[in-house]
Amino acid sequence: MCGIAEIFAYSNSAPPVVQGEILKIRDAMIPRGPDGAGLWTAPNGRVSLAHRRLSIIDLSGAGAQPMATADGSLRVVFNGEIYNYRELRRELEGQGHRFHSNSDTEVLLHLYRQHGLGIVNWLRGMYAFAIWDRPRGKLFLARDPFGIKPLYYADDGRTLRFASQVKALLAGGAVDTSPQPEGHAGFFLWGYVPEPYTLFKGIRALPAGSILVKDLRGSHELRNFCSIPAELEQAYAAGTQSVR
Repeated sequence: MCGIAEIFAYSNSAPPVVQGEILKIRDAMIPRGPDGAGLWTAPNGRVSLAHRRLSIIDLSGAGAQPMATADGSLRVVFNGEIYNYRELRRELEGQGHRFHSNSDTEVLLHLYRQHGLGIVNWLRGMYAFAIWDRPRGKLFLARDPFGIKPLYYADDGRTLRFASQVKALLAGGAVDTSPQPEGHAGFFLWGYVPEPYTLFKGIRALPAGSILVKDLRGSHELRNFCSIPAELEQAYAAGTQSVR
């Protein structure tokens, strides 16, 4: 596992990213990524991506994150494993894409360039990732359909923050920590906090099989691209009909 984090000051009224805050968020996740750390902040201070690395695929420095395309227009932080990345890489190379590492992380960058938000339709694996699209001024988050890899975010109306752990966002010191009644009720009733809630009003879980898109105009898109319960229900219904 790795730890990923970001601060995106999308509103014109938002203060620029404070490096001390993003470093606190990142380094609260050292146990998730003890093998290395990365940080990138845009020259205008509006967006910062951070990463704690657990090296599994491509142990060299070429696999370090945040990772960027050769022209710097796209940057990604990624936690997880893409099982079909070799197949995807071969297809992308056949379409003219050139790779500089052997990591599945780089495949995400080229796949996004080729398919945009449709990238999630090609992925097989467990993942949580964020891609900063500089030309479009857009941040794109995605989480795998089974919700194996965690991703939590906080949006105060001016700045969007995300991290792999709730405690990491809390470590930054800039999120609303007032109690979330639904999260506490779920914990006491069922022994766990139901998504998308957490114990804190200012922090939400990105639901499994969902994407979130935020841009510099403040436009917000949150939608589900795959629901495992719905898929199982559909399969059950089809199986029931076939035996009649």
